[in-house]
Amino acid sequence: MNPTMNVSMIYGQGKWDQQFHQTVLFRPGETENKVINLYPEITYQTFEGFGGAITDAAGYVYSQMNDAQKQALMNAYFSPDRMNYQFVRIPIDSCDFSLNQYEASSKPDLSDFSFERVEKYILPMLDDAEKAAGRKLKLLLSPWSPPAYMKTNGERAHGGKLKPECYGLWAEYLCRYIQEYKNRGYHVAGLTLQNEAKAVQTWDSCVFTAQEEKVFLKDSMWPAMERHGLTDIQVYLWDHNKERVWEWMRDIIDEETNSMIAGAAFHWYSGDHFEALDICKEKYPDKKLIVSESCVEYYKFGDADVCGATLRLSHELMGDLNHGVSAFIDWNVLLDERGGPNYVNNFCLAPFLYDTKEKRLHPQLLSQYFEHFAHAVIPGSVRIASSRYASDIEVTAWKQPDGTLALVMLNPSEEIKPVCVRLNDQEADLILYPRSISSACIRG
Repeated sequence: MNPTMNVSMIYGQGKWDQQFHQTVLFRPGETENKVINLYPEITYQTFEGFGGAITDAAGYVYSQMNDAQKQALMNAYFSPDRMNYQFVRIPIDSCDFSLNQYEASSKPDLSDFSFERVEKYILPMLDDAEKAAGRKLKLLLSPWSPPAYMKTNGERAHGGKLKPECYGLWAEYLCRYIQEYKNRGYHVAGLTLQNEAKAVQTWDSCVFTAQEEKVFLKDSMWPAMERHGLTDIQVYLWDHNKERVWEWMRDIIDEETNSMIAGAAFHWYSGDHFEALDICKEKYPDKKLIVSESCVEYYKFGDADVCGATLRLSHELMGDLNHGVSAFIDWNVLLDERGGPNYVNNFCLAPFLYDTKEKRLHPQLLSQYFEHFAHAVIPGSVRIASSRYASDIEVTAWKQPDGTLALVMLNPSEEIKPVCVRLNDQEADLILYPRSISSACIRG
């Protein structure tokens, strides 16, 4: 019996009516040209899932929505038959996507530690996300800055460093944050040690060198996690743009720290650098690589070419998947009509925007592209080998847990691209329309 391929496609300039579904039957064949080859016998990494960030800003916007809008948003992201997000990234204390700066404690003995701000906006949204998912979600916590008094510049913003004498106290602070989530029944699965450790920002930021992060991990953070029984939480290095992800792993991982480190997290803002991921997987095959943040920044993009920006981010996702990534966590799951709130006006696009004036929820084209990826690359899927006939066609191929083969195809060009999908001695013909994404599942 010949396999069948069910295909879904979105194409054009971001218009919502340019989409279709079709079923294609494979046939025996010997086609040589315009081929996409699939090799399910050659396998790579296992994918754990997609996710997004619940920030103070996202939670604040969410609080203004009505119940029907909230349910629609949560189902789109977290329902098992939709995008099926597995992960939620949450900042530790404030970041730029906060209404203002805040920190849980400003006293060296942590006697004033308060979870009030997290409880106000973040936890109600997280609770609804878990209801839609029907399970506990995996939380990844990331700090943007220690409290101001722990830093060399005496403020949360504008970089500065963690004072050496505060390494132990900061480790205790982070453990306290983790424990507050655990005490409320949430599943903290991972921790990054510092968001964007090389960035001096006008918002919450703190600078580390690789050597400083290594010393903090092995002498303060890991011992604190051992004391508090938190060593089941996966620790990720770097959490910044991937052009330096290899150097960070190289300079921190050694015989002493190896067992403390699950892998490296990275962002997409400095370009492809997919080869850097190959180096990391070659040298540290047991370490995970995860995307911990991606978004379309308005100061680079504006809102003139939504489809082009969506295609660029999809190219990033495609490359990351094909070079060893085991989880992909987008930035804010929800923002307002301006791409905020953001207390320093660093506005960004999100897959869903909510117009706070018109009281309307606006799904963006990006949400539909993400849903294509999420339906094909489901948790537990294993990447398989593939090849393509042209560089302007992008393909990622996976074997789902039930044996279904799934692939996502991207045609960012202005031209129609015919393709012949070849699986062993079976073939199926497709047309990839201009500026399009297609996802397909092969069964039988």
